[in-house]
Amino acid sequence: MPSYFRVSIKLSHCSKITLCNFRHHSTTGKIRISQERDYSPNSHIARSNWLITKQSREGKISEARKVFDEMPEKDVIAWTAVITGYIKCGLIEEARRLFDRVDSKKNVVTWTAMVGGYMRLKRVIEADQLFWEMPIKNVVSWNIMIDGYIRNGMIDMGLKIFHKMSEKNVVSWNTIITAMAQCGRIEEAKGLFDMMPKRDVISWTTMVSGLARNGRVDEARLVFDRMPERNVVSWNAMVTGYAWNMRLDEAFDLFERMPERNLPSWNTMITAFIENGEFKRAKELFDMMPEKNVVSWTAMITGYVKDGQSEEALKVFLKMLMDARVRPNEGTYVTILSACSDLAGLCEGQQVHQMISKTVYLGSTFVVSALINMYSKCGVLSTARKIFDDGWLSKRDLVSWNGMIAAYAHHGRGREAINLFNQMQDLGFKPDDVTYVGLLSACSHAGLVDDGRKYFNDLVKDTSIQIREDHYACFVDLCGRAGRVKEAYDFIEQLGCKPSASVWGALLAGCNVHADLNIGKHAAKELSEMEPENTGSYLLLSNIYASTGKWRDAARVRLKMKDKGLKKQPGCSWIEVGNRVHVFVVGDKSHCQAKPIYFLLGDLHAQMKKVGHVSNKDDLVT
Repeated sequence: MPSYFRVSIKLSHCSKITLCNFRHHSTTGKIRISQERDYSPNSHIARSNWLITKQSREGKISEARKVFDEMPEKDVIAWTAVITGYIKCGLIEEARRLFDRVDSKKNVVTWTAMVGGYMRLKRVIEADQLFWEMPIKNVVSWNIMIDGYIRNGMIDMGLKIFHKMSEKNVVSWNTIITAMAQCGRIEEAKGLFDMMPKRDVISWTTMVSGLARNGRVDEARLVFDRMPERNVVSWNAMVTGYAWNMRLDEAFDLFERMPERNLPSWNTMITAFIENGEFKRAKELFDMMPEKNVVSWTAMITGYVKDGQSEEALKVFLKMLMDARVRPNEGTYVTILSACSDLAGLCEGQQVHQMISKTVYLGSTFVVSALINMYSKCGVLSTARKIFDDGWLSKRDLVSWNGMIAAYAHHGRGREAINLFNQMQDLGFKPDDVTYVGLLSACSHAGLVDDGRKYFNDLVKDTSIQIREDHYACFVDLCGRAGRVKEAYDFIEQLGCKPSASVWGALLAGCNVHADLNIGKHAAKELSEMEPENTGSYLLLSNIYASTGKWRDAARVRLKMKDKGLKKQPGCSWIEVGNRVHVFVVGDKSHCQAKPIYFLLGDLHAQMKKVGHVSNKDDLVT
């Protein structure tokens, strides 16, 4: 909610004039200087000033400068308008050259515009020097400095400037309170809020949001109830506060009591339901929406993907494209590419890629990473690598590198993943936790045990990276696949934290491959206690018993599954040939080419036996 500041001066031969409308938004930090009215004594000057302002606003700075240069007489309005125009176009050096000219005419608005321009470009030192050189400072100038410091991560400097101000307005207070609340310094924010001589609806809403974000939702509700007046943003803040703290029923109760709702109100509630696993309620609310924007559609697409309904996600995406008022954004494309990856839908993914190529999002590192992942999951690793290589080296960030390493891991190309990892480091990129998950997975799938151990040790030594359960699971999987089941078990035993289900699952899978019954029984016991409804642990243990000739024990485990009402999800696979999708379910012989397929499968199995490969019966049936 922006505040407006008007700077007025007196000129000879004319009445008091409003020089410029100076708009400062305490949340976005944007500065807008626009000509409101011009009472210049010369009508030609007034006309030129209006034209300069108009062209600057439209980005036609060269035309604006030409008009300025041709003016026989220039007043402070003209100087301010063209300098501000250069700043808006990102040409701060040209703006400074004009500003420093001997014949330039400047006032507090001109100075403040230059300071704000430097701050937006993160050139804090120049902004600071210029600010302290200002002959006259007004409350807007101080607010610009506070906001600039905060936006550049220098909150304490912003607070220092705030305390130096002789005169503060409500924007000054709101700006610093918002900063304190957002960085977790909620007690300081609350102290400043209590000291405010005058509060507006933004002040109250900021405090509600800040308390809720920091887990103090009950205090936030007390502040909300004390508000002398509320707007839709205030209601949204309180609803969001309950949603953040997983108190969905209270959030929904407040949502239903709202006197008016806007799109963020609906989107907040829908997103909260999706993130807390209440997808059915989210869908009901989505269907009730009077209008939808890109956030609404993207939230629902994300919900379907999270719920394992990627095909439905594609259908929602198609409906979204039919709405002429809405266009997909970066988040939409990333999510729908994830759906294509889950389905191995190369054709659909290529169509989405074609759509992206006509937008500005083709240069987004997140979209590029999603494209790499999609082509990799669809089996077209060469295209994934081409997309990675086609990206400008200067535009590649860690997300892109991680995406390509994960793609190699998915295809078991461990050496290529390691080479890419080394290349990434040589170019100065520091690996993060996601990098190591991809790298360890690549080593595991390719059987590169020694390399995997080395990289895991490097990870442990790097104190800047937080080790996650995924890293432990990857290391256990690495040892388990290589037959070092005892080593994997000893590793789990010496962990300082309780192992997750994914860690025990990786160990159980290794026991299944190498028929280690003793450790497998223990891993299955731990896993069934953590996830009693997980059929996978029972099936793997049954397979281990069967592979060691203990058929009765295997049958007993299967019977236990049956008693618990647990059923194995039938294995399913599909392949697209000639624009037709062929689906195969385990044991199903309804396909029109079932006979030649099973004949070929039997022949392949015979050849495998000749070279000494011993297959799992379940694998053959599947």
